Amino acid sequence: MHQKNRHPVQQDPVQHTRADEWGRVVHNWKTRWFVLLQDRLLYYKLVGGKKEASPKGIILLDCCTITCPCLEFENRPLVIKLNTKNSTEYFLDSCSREERDTWALDITSAIHAGNPVQVRQLHLMKNSFKLPSNISLNHIVDKMHDNSSGVKLTPNTEQGNMYKESFTGAALVDWLISNRFSASRLESATLASVLMEENFTKPVGARSVEAMRNGDLAEQFLDDSTALYTFAESYRKKVSSKEELHLNILELSGTIVKQGFLIKQGHKRKNWKVRRFVLRADPAFLHYYDPTKDDNRPAGGFSLRGCLVSALEDNGVPTGVKGNVQGNLFKIITKNDIHYYIQASSKAERVQWIEAIKRLT
Repeated sequence: MHQKNRHPVQQDPVQHTRADEWGRVVHNWKTRWFVLLQDRLLYYKLVGGKKEASPKGIILLDCCTITCPCLEFENRPLVIKLNTKNSTEYFLDSCSREERDTWALDITSAIHAGNPVQVRQLHLMKNSFKLPSNISLNHIVDKMHDNSSGVKLTPNTEQGNMYKESFTGAALVDWLISNRFSASRLESATLASVLMEENFTKPVGARSVEAMRNGDLAEQFLDDSTALYTFAESYRKKVSSKEELHLNILELSGTIVKQGFLIKQGHKRKNWKVRRFVLRADPAFLHYYDPTKDDNRPAGGFSLRGCLVSALEDNGVPTGVKGNVQGNLFKIITKNDIHYYIQASSKAERVQWIEAIKRLT
């Protein structure tokens, strides 16, 4: 996860991960390793791809309030905000909606540990809000922007304010059903909520913005003819030419099957950096992103066709690997004989990534 001076930790680690944090002194995103305990969240600095022994900071969860999603950063829809008892704010950025929601629920459970009924209700809510596994969000978004068959942008007025290019919540739900991306209005509203949280669409007008800020996970998008939405500006900014658009559609249109933070060795300087990896199928690609940047474009990636992936033993650093090696190392060799050295946070995570990649090669 990423931190803007904020992210999750547990005791007898209930959960741990990398994330981005927003710095309180120097206002930029920094990658930190978070551990959630029963009453506090610890975060650690990563040096050369290795977690330091002592935590860089501790967030006490007693009397904390949590905001999820946090709308203070336009290009980061996966941010969690923690406000401590002493009014210190922490912003934590996740790599996926699922990870963000899991962290938010676990942190909320820690905050309300003395109220088991509320904790049980939170987990029921989490389990009832799932994205269909066969949906590719990038494919849906490309269809939504189609000039002839996509979602129509029209002028709409709310409380005396005119929104020239917008659509209603009910119109988007109708469009998703008519294009067979979902089978019911409830499923469509859930999918529309995911599109909004992934920053493909955004609320405009008081009613939809208020629902986004204060609604439960399943109530952040309004299937209503008076709630207004529009496309997020970042969608078109990411495309600089027809050639790049074609490439992005091809590479990024696959269904996401796995994503998370791993540590990758650079090809030139051989230094280790945390990257958010996204594994897609049909077509099979593995992309990685710089978690400290607001740009949603991949920092790199490659086709998995013809790739070889294997675990590397911890008792010895292979040729080609330099610097600190935390362990749990694996290697991917592309069909063009480019070698990628990657570290996972645990042996179990390494096994999961290797198995997921092998299924697509």
